[in-house]
Amino acid sequence: QNMLEELLIHKPDDPIQYMINHLKQNNDDAPRICVLGPPASGKTTVALWLCKHLDAIRISQETLLCKEILALTKEAKAYKERKQKIPNALWANLIRERLSNVDCIKQGWILEGFPENQEQAWMLQSSGIIPRHVVVLYAPDTVLIERNSGKRLDPFTEEVYHTTFDWPSDPLVQHRLVKPEDLSEQETSKKLLEYHRNFPEVFQIYQKILKSINADQPCMDVLSQVLTYVQTRHRSAAPFTPRILFCGPPGSGKSLQAALIAQKYGVVNVCCGQLLKEAVAGKTKLGELVKPYMDNGYP
Repeated sequence: QNMLEELLIHKPDDPIQYMINHLKQNNDDAPRICVLGPPASGKTTVALWLCKHLDAIRISQETLLCKEILALTKEAKAYKERKQKIPNALWANLIRERLSNVDCIKQGWILEGFPENQEQAWMLQSSGIIPRHVVVLYAPDTVLIERNSGKRLDPFTEEVYHTTFDWPSDPLVQHRLVKPEDLSEQETSKKLLEYHRNFPEVFQIYQKILKSINADQPCMDVLSQVLTYVQTRHRSAAPFTPRILFCGPPGSGKSLQAALIAQKYGVVNVCCGQLLKEAVAGKTKLGELVKPYMDNGYP
């Protein structure tokens, strides 16, 4: 399915060679996950945990600007240094370039906090970047504002802690924690307003592969629900021919259930007992072989 999606998006001049290269390079079972949500909802914590558990590559706006050496990194940093908003197209191109690297292709990726709006989501899709699972974390704004005020970051591991809810026990970690920028209540409220304005359009794009998870609960409960969801496989929309086998002892209701399924879904009901009876009644060669068993009461 992934290969067909990419064929439709990229429209290569040589489709056969494209498919051969895809099968050689790509791991279609590798995770492709977006973790979205408002500020302080726990996106970084979830993304880091998923990366450790699934051995995938974490991609975020911070890692693209600070840890990666890409062709467009310098241009993106120039916008940030001038305190200007980085254009959506530049973000999309940065992500596309990073996800085309071998580690992301082989191990899969966790895209944290992106897309933030409809335009970014469309740009990702037009670039062939289509997640398999989209996790959306949510919590009341009052909870998120309170969380953000106590947020602390470990610059060494990039793990997020909290002065009240999740303080590290290791003194070395405690001493190197830093307070992230823009943690004022006013700044958080502004970001929340922007998130609530943009998210409904993102939801419409990803609604068939999206799962909303309440982030206002114990961390391990959130992580457990996220992992359960990202390990599920979505049912393909491609047409298929159902093949159903009913087994069970005599009198268990096989015939009734088969008849109901056949009627509801328009499939053909093939009853083995009826086929044997028809073969015996028609005096076919198979019927003659079966008849002694039927006369002796065998099914």
